[in-house]
Amino acid sequence: MQIKTLYKTGRPVVSFEVFPPKRDSDIAGIYTALEQMSILEPDFISITYGAGGTGNGNRTAEVASFIQKQYDIPALAHLTCIGAKRARVREMLGEMRTDGIDNVLALRGDLPETGTREGDYRFAEELIRDIRACGNFCIGAACYPEGHIDCESLEFDTEYLRRKQEAGADFLITQLFFDNDAFFRFLERIRKAGITLPVSAGVMPILSKQQISRMIFLCGASLPSSIIRLLHKHEKSPDDLFKAGVELAATQMEQLLAQGADGVHIYTMNKPQIAEHCVRRIGRT
Repeated sequence: MQIKTLYKTGRPVVSFEVFPPKRDSDIAGIYTALEQMSILEPDFISITYGAGGTGNGNRTAEVASFIQKQYDIPALAHLTCIGAKRARVREMLGEMRTDGIDNVLALRGDLPETGTREGDYRFAEELIRDIRACGNFCIGAACYPEGHIDCESLEFDTEYLRRKQEAGADFLITQLFFDNDAFFRFLERIRKAGITLPVSAGVMPILSKQQISRMIFLCGASLPSSIIRLLHKHEKSPDDLFKAGVELAATQMEQLLAQGADGVHIYTMNKPQIAEHCVRRIGRT
């Protein structure tokens, strides 16, 4: 099933994200997690392009194919293009098609530490055009409610997103954010710019102070004072912070859906208990 059809049902789309392990010895863990998550019947599950940006596309495709064959749940395979050659991208898309994978999330990916842009691609819109030219794939793209950290203004960020739509993207998934008002301001901004694609709001639970500090540095999301107080309150109790962080994410999802979000995308970090708590709170089980 192509994921774009899910947004036409009139029912909010609820999806999960998982990541393949870095080491082959840890692969059993992802399949155990998927077994538990499948019971929750998400609309689709996305699989990142290797844990921590390792770029193991073979493992991504392997997990995506397993999800579809084992659980009959649509899988969304991430594909990054920074440093990639067009010939290799075409090969990977052919392999995905052979494995029955119809849905691809087209991403630029993180710049290498050297800051150089080797390969044939500069922006995700170029990858989207190539995927569209390779066959009947359903293409997802990323968007950033508070603007991409590398983009100098919200106006430029909106323009880049409009180009993704023109290149052939079918739907959007946001980067994590913690301020729902920022998400709805983002929606208002892009709709005024003529961007009509459905948007799933990406929600990531706060599990530790270290985790949230790293993510804020990487993506530039703002941190409301209420979350800063939560981190301060539970910084010496990891278990309490985990519970409070998951509860906060569930509440965020409830509010997003109540105000008309097209869908919510849960960054599960391969923890089934996160997915379960969130979907139960929004009445999807």
